[in-house]
Amino acid sequence: MAPREQARHWRYSELPGVDLLRARYIDKTFLRHTHETFVIAAITDGVEVFHHGDGDQYAGPGSLALINPETPHTGHAQGPEGWQYGAVYPAVDVIASIAAETTMIRGTPGFVAPVVDDPYTTHLVHQVLRAADEGNALAADTLLRVAVTRLLRLNGGPLRERQVRGAGARIAARARAVLEERMADPPSLERLAADLGSSPFALLRAFRNTYGLPPHTWLTDARVRRARRLLDGGTTPAEAAVAVGFTDQPHLNRQFTRIVGVPPGAYRRERTADSGG
Repeated sequence: MAPREQARHWRYSELPGVDLLRARYIDKTFLRHTHETFVIAAITDGVEVFHHGDGDQYAGPGSLALINPETPHTGHAQGPEGWQYGAVYPAVDVIASIAAETTMIRGTPGFVAPVVDDPYTTHLVHQVLRAADEGNALAADTLLRVAVTRLLRLNGGPLRERQVRGAGARIAARARAVLEERMADPPSLERLAADLGSSPFALLRAFRNTYGLPPHTWLTDARVRRARRLLDGGTTPAEAAVAVGFTDQPHLNRQFTRIVGVPPGAYRRERTADSGG
């Protein structure tokens, strides 16, 4: 009997700067998190609900969920049947290169609306995944460029940068630097605030306003990102867990799966297979 939920998160070496995902989730709930890349998720069955900005968004069959880099969001099924989709995660420079060649967007390109109903582009995204599976580099690259160009023309514009200035933003940036440096042994909120000459609630408010997440949620997100880079380089999940500050490998497994969508062991095996290791 096939498992209720199935997911594959992989890379195709002939499509650099792009992660790929094919998944069917039923009970899955994604933690509030961000991506360094864009997310283009093409829904084929069910409805995905994801919190984005000030409210919930709904993406059903034939539509695409579009997330810009560093944008906090969640994800879960609307109903008991779950949802099925394929996704590509192009790096910022991949989108910028395509936009420069095919659009008139000035500044850093991005997506305006988080959901677009466009069955044609949904089909294109799944064709990209199929071509990557078949090792068809010409088709995968071509179809990705066509899909991204179409989405940018339908729903593209310059990315709005989060305008946060003043003492609060400076405090938040210093706090983030401390957390990055002490990822495996972070201070308490009270200690962090005291060291920065702030109060706990003032720091919490400043950090959330600047980065869209409270410090503890941001730290979990950052730990998973760093674990991904370690796994990309061949580090074992157990070693990665210790290096980024999770209490043990099961703790990494839980958080990693709730953000990336697959367990770290499966994620690493795909990287090893792609590199020929």
